Amino acid sequence: MPKKRLRNPENRTHGEPASVLRRSLIGGIILAVLLAVAGLVTYLNRTPSPASAKPSLPSTSAQGSSPSPEATAGKGVAVAAPPKTSDPIVFAKAATKVLWTYDTRTFSQTEHLTGLKRWMSGEKKYADWKSVKDQVPSPVLWSRMHDNRQHASATVGEGHFPQAFKTALAQDPGAITEAYVYAVTVTGHQTLAWKGSGAGAEARSMTLAVQCRPHQDCALAAVLPNAAP
Repeated sequence: MPKKRLRNPENRTHGEPASVLRRSLIGGIILAVLLAVAGLVTYLNRTPSPASAKPSLPSTSAQGSSPSPEATAGKGVAVAAPPKTSDPIVFAKAATKVLWTYDTRTFSQTEHLTGLKRWMSGEKKYADWKSVKDQVPSPVLWSRMHDNRQHASATVGEGHFPQAFKTALAQDPGAITEAYVYAVTVTGHQTLAWKGSGAGAEARSMTLAVQCRPHQDCALAAVLPNAAP
């Protein structure tokens, strides 16, 4: 009889006090960006620089994007390289596909995490690595999944800016110019498989915080706790 799937990465929780405190702080920053709070700059204790023009929402079409993860992933690569794009929706869809894809048969948990780190923003003030790492099975569970030859693939549907984010940004366009972090919700399906011809699939959605500063490629800042419509 096929073995049941071992876990859902979304359900993992951790109780380290220091990590929880730091995640709460960064989560507050991301939430402030999501809601475009007027006092974001004060909250971050930074001096704002004047914006030369009001920013507008980027187009959903790729801008200078690199080949898709499917095209760049190959043998010996645990996680595909991030696309070179200035479009937060294009980046978020690629990042979601990577976050929903893993292969415990071939790669260790450490190798998988190392690959994911390449997607992260280098700005520690906005990069919540723990929220991304929480999407990955723990070392012990990864080992059990390896014994069961479990692996997952993903099909990404559409990506969009949550309505709350668009509304808030329209009301205060300058609020985003401090961090240039965009909230993007992505929907799709994850397919799981394991030894003995076991398989399963589920519809999923996820909201990511994506940093896309002007004249720079986008990078992943965080995975929000809940998907925003």
